Amino acid sequence: MKKRHIISIISFLFFLIITILVLINKVNSLDESIYHFIMNYRSKVLDNFFVIITEFANPIPVIIIFTMLVIALKRKEEIILSVNLLTTLTTNQLLKRIIMRPRPDHLRIVKESGFSYPSGHAMMSLCLYGTLIYLIIKRMKNKKIKILLISLLSLLILLIGFSRIYVGVHYPTDVIGGYFLTIAIVTEMITLTNNRLRGKKKHDKDGNK
Repeated sequence: MKKRHIISIISFLFFLIITILVLINKVNSLDESIYHFIMNYRSKVLDNFFVIITEFANPIPVIIIFTMLVIALKRKEEIILSVNLLTTLTTNQLLKRIIMRPRPDHLRIVKESGFSYPSGHAMMSLCLYGTLIYLIIKRMKNKKIKILLISLLSLLILLIGFSRIYVGVHYPTDVIGGYFLTIAIVTEMITLTNNRLRGKKKHDKDGNK
């Protein structure tokens, strides 16, 4: 079994465990405790910082970044990114409507509607910037720049997830569950898309012989 399949399966199992615990209300007290602990450390500076950070996974910035990447990337990479984003977005919206977990209803500093689990911002940030990390690993030759970019993007993903708790629109398990599910989706979709494109390329070559 390929390494990506193992990562995908393990991540999905963790997502399932968290989801079951959410559904049977076994994490509510823990979520509330962490949520209120974070709220105690709010300040005007941090409020402004995390309001900016959370914008990096809002629809308009995601569309802009996606469009820029599509222009810059090769055809195969465009397909991988598009498949990942579409699958992640569709899965997130479907699960929100099935699970219907209410959002925290107090101490919000941004407006948000819809259901809470799993966090769409956490999923889209990990999908978009995580796929970008994968492409950087595959394409970039300069090791120092590669490490710098991967570190910055990884930090951004984590900060976006934390920002959703800080601004008061998600519980910790919304974010953690979203991360595990997205890891499962992205790793599996990259493998499936790569295999499909290799198969198509081989078929085209055979057909041209």
